[in-house]
Amino acid sequence: MLYELRIYDVTPGKMEAILNRFRDGTISIFAKHEMKVTNFWVDADESKERLYYVLEHADMASRERNFQAFFEDPEWLDLKAKSEVNGTLHEKIEVIYMKKAPFFE
Repeated sequence: MLYELRIYDVTPGKMEAILNRFRDGTISIFAKHEMKVTNFWVDADESKERLYYVLEHADMASRERNFQAFFEDPEWLDLKAKSEVNGTLHEKIEVIYMKKAPFFE
């Protein structure tokens, strides 16, 4: 199993909008493309406006295939366009790939 930690530096003042987009559409579109979200977090220091979540993938090839399908999905493209009418919701995304330590399986 491959775990993907995604860290979003949210555009100032847009945290509620990005959380709503994930809650109201993105997560279900991920599921349609076999992308399982294991959890979501927001930074305990609210001044940082950072969002964190982890996706599970069978392997890197599955991750690439599923994300490609997600990015081309008309439902995602529509949701993204509607949610970004007043500007983008994030300034930067950092991605970290992880696998479980052998002693913790």
